[in-house]
Parts: sequence; structure tokens; C-alpha cells
Amino acid sequence: MKYLIIGAGPAGLSFACRLLAHGEKDFLVLEKEDEAGGLCRSALTGGAPLDIGGGHFLDVKKQPVLDFLFGFMKEEEWDLYERDSRIFINDTMIGSPIEANIWQMKLSDQVAYLKAIAIAGCNLEVPMPKRFVDWIYWKLGKRIAEDYMIPYNRKMFGENLDELGTYWLEKLPNVSFEETLLSCLEKKAYGKQPAHARFYYPKHFGYGEVWRRMAQALENRLQLNVTAETLDLDRKTVNGTYEAETIITTVPWTGFSEIIGLPETFKRSIGFLKYSSIVVDYKAENLDTKAHWIYYPDPALSYHRILVRHNFCPGASGYWTETNLTRFDESTAEKGQYFINPYAYPLNTIGKNEAMEELLSFTRQKGVYGLGRWGEWQHYNSDVVVERSMALADKLIKKQKA
Repeated sequence: MKYLIIGAGPAGLSFACRLLAHGEKDFLVLEKEDEAGGLCRSALTGGAPLDIGGGHFLDVKKQPVLDFLFGFMKEEEWDLYERDSRIFINDTMIGSPIEANIWQMKLSDQVAYLKAIAIAGCNLEVPMPKRFVDWIYWKLGKRIAEDYMIPYNRKMFGENLDELGTYWLEKLPNVSFEETLLSCLEKKAYGKQPAHARFYYPKHFGYGEVWRRMAQALENRLQLNVTAETLDLDRKTVNGTYEAETIITTVPWTGFSEIIGLPETFKRSIGFLKYSSIVVDYKAENLDTKAHWIYYPDPALSYHRILVRHNFCPGASGYWTETNLTRFDESTAEKGQYFINPYAYPLNTIGKNEAMEELLSFTRQKGVYGLGRWGEWQHYNSDVVVERSMALADKLIKKQKA
């Protein structure tokens, strides 16, 4: 075949459906699970859809992505929400992001946070440090670092935070003392809106519905329950059975049992790639809040975030927690109500970007492309994954026609 696509998550499905949009039908998608959707799958739990891979929502900012997805699930089938996300910190529920909502804290905490921000390294023109934890102090100040960012990231990614790089943190806003002071005095948020400030969510289904429909559009070009064990870069085959002119892999590089034709240096680089696993655990009771999701940095709580399902999934009840697998106590969970995601978040470790750039440059020369959260080992949201998948399909089709 012309194209062999490994993985039927958002990246693989978007790439495949984009090929169809170009009239290209000579491809096949392999998926190890018995249904498509990857981390964005939904399952009927507690009488309503639950997103088993964690909290996933469709951001409104990329119109070409929206137009593409609305081709499978019409816009009128989605509800549009203004984001309401919160943080429970110092026994107080405030809005997120924290730097814009310090004014919602009790007065004594506002004073303490303002003092810490005023002497943060970035506000005193101190040179930027290279270690993750030092960078957090430098960027956000002692109080935000110790009360929120450090404990939250430890809960989400693991205890050894200094194995993470700082390159991915540049998207964090500058916490200006002046703007924070004005925010506290005027009792309103300053600064830019975070990602998903406005988002779409299906009216009658979970987020997995749009991906299910994309999978249907592929018909017999999608094979389920097929695990890609071996990848041969020289012969461009998978499992010694499937052969293609071009291979698109959207699955974790660490998941292959063997990659033939890959130099040892790159095999070692793959061995250093790290990721975190999460558990989604459903709870039936409704919460007295209008928030869509809430962050919990308190180390005493096993979970780091809850998604309040009844506030964004019409007709649903309850909420679910997200917990790092290393912190999850299975004995406290109800059977059939929780879902383990071995691959949830690729970790932004030191040197990862350089290693991935070299690896993907090498495989592209062989006609094998890494794509999406796992193929590129980047913490992309689903809208970014779709955008990148569309762009790669367009590029390869154009190259094919040239």
C-alpha cells in the first residue's frame, strides 16, 4: 500500500481521513485496541459517557481544525462552553490560572504571594536557571512554586522533577508584580486566557464520538486488534506482514519490541524516553460547583485533578478523578469504574527535544514519519494533533503529485 498508519487515535484517524479527503484510498490503519480513539475514547459509565483517557476538550482557536472535525460531527452537535477551571489551594477555591486569580485568596495570602512575586528572579532580572525546580522559583516566586507548581507537577509527573527540562515552560505567562497587584486591588483577572478558554464538547456523547465517526468513515481500511510489534525501517514493514511506501507511526516508540534498521544510538535515545501513566476513576456523586475541572496540588490527596462531568456532559452525573498510576490505590476504587492509561503524558525530560529531532529526521529519510503526541513525543492537545496530521497528509499528497 502507499500509506500504512500505526495507531487509530486522533493523529492516525485525522491523517487517514485527510488522505480520503484528497481522494487517496490506498492506505491501511492498524489499531491494537478493539476500538479507535486512543486517549480520546469514551465509555458508558454510570449511565453516561466517560472519557477514559482523561480530560479532553475541543479548543475553538483553530478554525481549519474545527471545519475538518465538523465534517464528521456537525457543529450543532456540540455545546460551546466558557471555561470554568479552578484550583483548590490553601483551603480556598480560586480560579485558574493561579497568577490571574490571587485576588480571590484571603487577604493575608494575597500579601504573601505578592511579596514572593515581587522578588521572583524573573522580576529582578536574575539570569534564568536551567534546572526545573529552580526555574519554577525564578519564574513564579516562592509561594506559587511551593504551594502549587511543585507539588502539582510531582503528583502528575513524578517526584524527580529535575529530570525535566525547562524548554516547555516558556508558554507560562510572566507573573508581573504590577499586574498582580492591580488584579488584587481591582479584584479582577489580568493577563492572557489559558488554553481551552472556550471549548466544544458533544451534546449527547463523550469526546470519543467524533473519533468513532472518523473511524467509521475509514470502513475496511481500519484493522482493529492488531499490535505493531516490529518495525523494519529498511523494508518499510510492520510485523513482517504489512508493507508500505510510507509509514506513519502515531504510537509510542517505546512500545515496539524491535525496530530494525535503527542505529544503536537512536535505540538508546528511545530507551531514555519517559512518560507518565494515569488512572481515570469515576465517582457517582454530584459536586456543588459550576467548575468544569479543578486542580488539587495537596500531596495528601492522591489525585491531581477532577473533571466535573455533570457540568459539561448534559444528562450525566458524577465526576472523575485523574491520578498518576504510582499514586493510585486500586483497593479504594470500584471495579469497572476506573480506567488505566499506561501512556498518558510524554515527559519533557532534559535533552528529549534534541533526541527526538535527530530520531525523526533519520526515520523520515527512510520513509517513516512520527506523528502526534506519541509519534513526536510531545504533549500536544487534540486540536494540535489534528492540525499537524492534516498538514503532514497535505504535504505528502503534494509531494506524491509533484
